[in-house]
Amino acid sequence: MKILLSAYACEPNKGSEPGVGWNWALALVRRGHQVWVITRKNNQQAIELAVNGMGEPYLSNLSFTYYDPPKWVTWWKKGRRGVHLYYLFWQIGAYFEAKRLHVLREFDLVHHITFVSVRQPSFMGFLGIPFIFGPVAGGESAPWKLIMNLSWKSKSVDLFRSLVNSFVRFDLFMWLTFYKAKSIYVTSEQTLSLIPKVFHNKSKVQLAIAVDPPEVCKIEKLSKDNNSGLLHILYVGQFLHWKGMHLGLNAFSNVLKQLPNVHLTLVGHGPEEVNWRDIVDRLEIKQHQIDWYPWLPQEALSTLYQSHDVFLFPSLRDSGGMVVLEALSYGLPVICLKLGGPGAIVDDTCGRVVVVDKLSQEAVVNQMTEKLLELLSNSDLLIQLSNGAKVKADSLSWDKSVENIYASLMLT
Repeated sequence: MKILLSAYACEPNKGSEPGVGWNWALALVRRGHQVWVITRKNNQQAIELAVNGMGEPYLSNLSFTYYDPPKWVTWWKKGRRGVHLYYLFWQIGAYFEAKRLHVLREFDLVHHITFVSVRQPSFMGFLGIPFIFGPVAGGESAPWKLIMNLSWKSKSVDLFRSLVNSFVRFDLFMWLTFYKAKSIYVTSEQTLSLIPKVFHNKSKVQLAIAVDPPEVCKIEKLSKDNNSGLLHILYVGQFLHWKGMHLGLNAFSNVLKQLPNVHLTLVGHGPEEVNWRDIVDRLEIKQHQIDWYPWLPQEALSTLYQSHDVFLFPSLRDSGGMVVLEALSYGLPVICLKLGGPGAIVDDTCGRVVVVDKLSQEAVVNQMTEKLLELLSNSDLLIQLSNGAKVKADSLSWDKSVENIYASLMLT
């Protein structure tokens, strides 16, 4: 088929949304489709450099068109004063660019893939051909009981986000987007709840993220230092209040009381670092029991994935959780909350999930403690879950994720 992909964010060798746009395009080409991508001009240099180094079938079947709104619109994006308004203008202009291309190419299908946001519209449905919207995210919200002890600034951020989300059901542009879509894909049940029920018959839950081809799952874990006897827990991600490490640190402290040979590594940075360090001091966690690293190059991060025993990711409202997939692909069992993307990815074959519905912060911390102790106290279980993690990651490759959507549409 001739497929037009709308990917505002699309860039090689990047994570998050740019990686979604790029990897989705490549996976479609590998399925034998001819793919045209509309994206922003600032992605052009990186894309052309990457494509020129690729062979077939990409050189013949992958094309890019670069569009940016008029310069006067760019003012809205400076300092993020009106990035969402800028994005709306981009979507309008991208539609007219798509309309021009459709006259020349006669596409069979148009697919909006990024932004991965249920709050941002697409006008590609007006091309008059089958239109896929998503997978999109953003409907996740942090349970109030788990953030009530945080700063007012943190709580106000989540309250404002929930307020904005509540308007999705009444947004005319979003109604038009949903109405025009042949199929709508969302990353979680929480995001699905924001879509008017009249459109639920054509809506499905599907992750937007995936891992690179499953060769990465064949990497062997590094041999452990048997002399040290240490058990290693790893967290990777931004240091933000909704990443939930105010809960994770308390659980880690509880674990130390029963297993003093446990070590925690945190990789990332962000505004919550000061608060998290204060929690560590208050819990009297010793310096040799915890390491702090800023963002690391992929090679160094790969070594950490391989040398640790458990990946702890207690995020309260992550729609995806790319680091969770990365951890699984290295055979690292994951402990997370039954929330958002991580809660949909992880099961008892590859880790443990903490159900948080209606539970207090103390109860969630206790459950997290129990699950950490269960894994760290049983080497046979760790091996079993490590193997299961690789199997899970293999089922979530980009090729299989794209196939799930296109096979269900009977578009082969």
